[in-house]
Amino acid sequence: MDRDVSERRVVVGVDGSPSSYEALRWAVRYAALVDGTVDAVAVWELPGLYGWSAPAVDMDVDENEARQAMRKELTEVLGTDVAGSVRTHVVHGNPTDVLLRAAEGAEVIVVGSRGRGGFARALLGSVSQNVSQHASCPVVIVRSAPA
Repeated sequence: MDRDVSERRVVVGVDGSPSSYEALRWAVRYAALVDGTVDAVAVWELPGLYGWSAPAVDMDVDENEARQAMRKELTEVLGTDVAGSVRTHVVHGNPTDVLLRAAEGAEVIVVGSRGRGGFARALLGSVSQNVSQHASCPVVIVRSAPA
C-alpha cells in the first residue's frame, strides 16, 4: 500500500462478518471527524494452500473475485457515495500479519470483535485479539449490534 505519512489513515479490517461491517461504519465516521482517509483491508487465504493436498487453483481468479466481492460489500454497507471514498486493499496472506503491516503509521486500526469463523461464545476472535496485542497504533474493536 502506498502511504502518505502526512495523512491521517484509518485502517479497517473487513471480512464479511456483521462486526466487521460495524467496524467499517465506525472507521468511516471517525475518519470524517479527523479529516482522515479509510483503508479497508480484506485478507484472503486459500484453504489447504500450504498443505500437500492443495488443489490446483488459479490465484488471480480468486483475487479478482475477492476484489469484486469487497467492492459490492462496501457499497451495500455504506452506500455508493461513501463506498467510493474508501480505499480498498485485497491482500493474500495471514489476516493478522496483513492487518498489522497495513496499520503501520496509521492513526488507528479498527477491527470487528469476531470474524466469520468466530465461536459464538468467544469474546474476541483470534485476529482481533492478536491485532490488539501487537499493533503499533491504537486499536478499536467494534462489536456487532445485538440481533
